[in-house]
Amino acid sequence: MSARLDCLDIHPLRDDLYNELHSRPFQVLPTPARVTQMAVLTSPEQRRQQFLHLQQLHRQLGYPVPEHEVGCFEQTFGNLRVRREMHMEFATYTFTNLASGDESPFLETGISLLPEGWLEQLTGTIVAAFHLEIRPATEDAHGDLAYVRQHFEGMRLVGSSPQEGAARVWGTFKLHSDGFGRFMVMNHHMSDSQLGRLTQRLMEIETYRLMSLLALPVAREITPALNDMDQQMATITQALADKQDVDEQELLAQLTNIASRIEAFRAHSTFRFSATRAYHRLVLTRLEELREDELSGHLTITEFMTRRLTPAVKTCEAVSERLEDLSRRVDRASDMMRTRVELAIQSQNQQLLSSMDRRSKIQLMMQHTVEGFSVVAISYYLVGLLKLGLEALYDAGFDFNKSLVLGIAIPATLLLVFFGVRTIHNRFIKLAKRQ
Repeated sequence: MSARLDCLDIHPLRDDLYNELHSRPFQVLPTPARVTQMAVLTSPEQRRQQFLHLQQLHRQLGYPVPEHEVGCFEQTFGNLRVRREMHMEFATYTFTNLASGDESPFLETGISLLPEGWLEQLTGTIVAAFHLEIRPATEDAHGDLAYVRQHFEGMRLVGSSPQEGAARVWGTFKLHSDGFGRFMVMNHHMSDSQLGRLTQRLMEIETYRLMSLLALPVAREITPALNDMDQQMATITQALADKQDVDEQELLAQLTNIASRIEAFRAHSTFRFSATRAYHRLVLTRLEELREDELSGHLTITEFMTRRLTPAVKTCEAVSERLEDLSRRVDRASDMMRTRVELAIQSQNQQLLSSMDRRSKIQLMMQHTVEGFSVVAISYYLVGLLKLGLEALYDAGFDFNKSLVLGIAIPATLLLVFFGVRTIHNRFIKLAKRQ
């Protein structure tokens, strides 16, 4: 009897993990076909509006309306196929015109079969928008090239022969007079499934290329401010290194201002720079999957991207690294300032303790002097009392030499008072030490 999983503890996301790899299947495209893809930056509210907009398309074309939004939605409306894919910060719409026709390329496109006015109501910010024309190739490579040139408005072509010559791909990576980019695929002997995978990679390369470049204007905007802050940090660090008499409060205010500006720039750019690195890696991966062969006299897509896209991405990475470096330098300068202030405070404390020690010694000497005077004063009063007592005894009939007795009593009284004061003084010192 085969084992069953019903009685075992199944992870609640197990089905989702299995389905994830199949959530965005490759399209199957015939030859000829016309494809239009648009990448739209969206907010959560705009995504909700886009789904309502997609439901409206179903109503207009008389098809059942989808009730739940999914990450990858695809529906065929006769000769029109609509595919919507949700990504982290954008959505892609792929419109495929499956109608066979002999019209000139790019006269009819993937969006030609959409109801009038529907596309204009799409919410979001368009980043990428391009047409892709799929045509059968002939054996005359030069004739195909001449045919292709007619439809790219005289712009310089970038082309290659991917998948070991199974097709030829042409594009300009520029906007044409209709506001769209253009690609043309001349199919030699690719199956519909292979052609779908090829076009999917081309569309992803173009979309991720543009998404990765969104950080370049941010990098250019930040760079002048970074140069100014870099110079300020060099001045502050040099002042601290030269041990100059500087205003710590002013330097601390400058460091605080620089740190706040850096954090503002980081908050504004960290996600964008991270996204650029991720999109660039995706572009490189898709380029490797193309397995391009060079077409004589033309840059391949990989060569074009390496020459144009990679420097832009490196610029963004350099600005991101400068931000992190400046942040670390501000931290180190702040540590130096704190150390400088702590040393100054310690020096002041040491001077204060030395001053207190000197005052304590002076107070001790004064105390000893006062103790000497107090011994004399106490002895004087005691001798005066003793004198009164001796006179009383003498008047009472006791016969003795008052002057001799009084002379002997004076040094004895001084000694007794002195040792008494010292005993009390020592007792207080011992008590202080015990506490």
